[in-house]
Amino acid sequence: MGRRMYSREFKVSAVKLVNQQGYTVVEAAKSLGVDAASIRNWLKKFGAEVGVSASGDSALRAELRRLREENKRLLMEREILKKATAFFAKHQP
Repeated sequence: MGRRMYSREFKVSAVKLVNQQGYTVVEAAKSLGVDAASIRNWLKKFGAEVGVSASGDSALRAELRRLREENKRLLMEREILKKATAFFAKHQP
């Protein structure tokens, strides 16, 4: 089985998935059907070109992670409030 060759545009778009859209390297690799090590290499090579350092912007990633956790918590709270509202509306005299 021979090695696959990817175009420069494909590699840059894979880097953008990780750096700009918040995908993890593994998620991007699965969605694109490539090896995660390839994407890591492309991050080193094309990361600066896309506008983020090769190691990734750790502050941006931390903020994204925090916002995802907060969103998850808020969605759960909303569901609880919906159920409480329905319960109290049903049991009003």
